[in-house]
Amino acid sequence: MFHWVSKALVWVLVLSVSLPSFAQSTPSADASAETPLKVAVRISPPFVTQDAAGNYEGLTIALWEHIAATNGYNYTYVDVALDELINGVASRDYDVGLGAVSVTAERERAIDFTLPFYNAGLGIAVPASQEASWWTLLKAFVSLEFLTVLLALVSILLLAGWLVWLAERRRNPEEFSQTSMRGIGAGFWWAAVTMTTVGYGDKSPRTTAGRVVGLVWMFTSVIIISSFTASITSALTVNKLASKVQNKDDLASVRVASVPSSYSAYWLDREHIGYQQYPTLNAALTAVSEGKADAVVYDGPLVKYQLRKYFSGLSVLPENFAPQDYALVLPERAERREAINRALLQYVRSAEWRQMVNSYLGDNL
Repeated sequence: MFHWVSKALVWVLVLSVSLPSFAQSTPSADASAETPLKVAVRISPPFVTQDAAGNYEGLTIALWEHIAATNGYNYTYVDVALDELINGVASRDYDVGLGAVSVTAERERAIDFTLPFYNAGLGIAVPASQEASWWTLLKAFVSLEFLTVLLALVSILLLAGWLVWLAERRRNPEEFSQTSMRGIGAGFWWAAVTMTTVGYGDKSPRTTAGRVVGLVWMFTSVIIISSFTASITSALTVNKLASKVQNKDDLASVRVASVPSSYSAYWLDREHIGYQQYPTLNAALTAVSEGKADAVVYDGPLVKYQLRKYFSGLSVLPENFAPQDYALVLPERAERREAINRALLQYVRSAEWRQMVNSYLGDNL
């Protein structure tokens, strides 16, 4: 009996010594949760900005920090370029990627995205239209478009004048001289007076043929004067514009600037539109403001934000095209994706998020 009691005491002693050491050597189930996540951020105002103290701000930052607080994530930020963000998350060097990152099929092959949190589209920045000065207006009157319209109008007046001269030259020589030069000139004067409904009455057809020409010309003039007024107005208006680009269809014939590896670059390549490559959006916008390029194609909200802050001499065309979604970037089959999506959906449907979007982007953006 004493022998068994002794063995039991020995085993109790052994277990009391070994169990604490075993517990210390076994990894904690929460150790991975305590390891800070490496979050790659790409500066893309107003979604990701950085103040003078090095702190990150912006719409995407606010969204991520709400998600992290909801799920209890610890994290550290790493400033990277767009290519490094995508490739780094794909290789799991980073756990999350933040910025104005568009969801595309090509990127989806290497990484996963969360649910979209903002819907945007591409915009075109061009030199701002200015009120026409006297010199701009003068140039408009000698433009090819205006001169073409004017030449066509003179030709029609000459035709009408020639026809009435043919009908009147024998029976009405005192008003329409038989001499061709003077007679056609008189007919031109009559046609112009009739078209403009001035009606001086110094010249009028007397023959039946002449009056038929006059009657036809009166009704024709109503149509012609309306059409030519619209054409002249259009020619003058187009020449008042400082930009050569009115919509995306004009991009193929002008100097376009954009940022490589962006969604805008992908769209330009797909449409077979060549473009000048600049490392940042600011550099591309500066090129347009300095006359080195005619237009910048890039994400609409980002372009409008930069123009509002720094480029008063540029404007964004009303057309918004090539819709795209912004989402957070995750490695493929990331375990945190479900939890992140739940927190994201809860936040983007809140009044707080709508108010934050309005404060960063404004009602007109």
